[in-house]
Amino acid sequence: MNAKTIRLDNKVRDYMLSVSLHEHAVLQAIREFTQTLPNAQFMLAEEQAQFLGWLIKALNVKRALELGTYTGYSSTAMALALPQDGHLICCDSSVEFTEHAKRFWREAKVDNKITLHCAPAVETLKKFVTDKVEPFDFIFIDADKPNYIAYYELSLQLLEPKGVIVVDNTLWKGYVADPANQDNTTRAIRKFNQHVYQDPRVDISIIPTGDGMTLIKQK
Repeated sequence: MNAKTIRLDNKVRDYMLSVSLHEHAVLQAIREFTQTLPNAQFMLAEEQAQFLGWLIKALNVKRALELGTYTGYSSTAMALALPQDGHLICCDSSVEFTEHAKRFWREAKVDNKITLHCAPAVETLKKFVTDKVEPFDFIFIDADKPNYIAYYELSLQLLEPKGVIVVDNTLWKGYVADPANQDNTTRAIRKFNQHVYQDPRVDISIIPTGDGMTLIKQK
């Protein structure tokens, strides 16, 4: 049987972007800057960032949480989509990379919508749970993969009942489908995918965009 999902080679992706992508000037600047860095692959794809913004608008999100901020591409896209009274809390452990993010937030004039917690995200989330912070409408997870299950379980405790969690990299360059690949990151993502798939508390859908995104909502 032939695959039902189109193979998105560069030609098809370029066409898709040409008829769908509306990229803010600051987002373009972040993307171009980040592509000069050694770890540029950490940045979200353009269509994924636009999808996050679309979801935030469609779901009328006012309070969002991001785990893994890097140079600020996804956080800027989400903050631009939030209403003026909306707020995004970002969690990242890198002072170096988030300094770039803060500069771009100021350029996009969304810095007033964003609070950064620069510390290991598990610690930050545990503190949020202990402090019983106001629940989040939307949570985006794109941080270190071995902690994905911990992030997920803590996020469920912080999620508003009708809220949505989006998790990036869940198809991991296709490595998850190769039994011969047993590196630690691939195994961690496989374990996470199975954990969520078998969780009776949630409904899920994996979208094969970028490196794979899993959409999660509580039943």
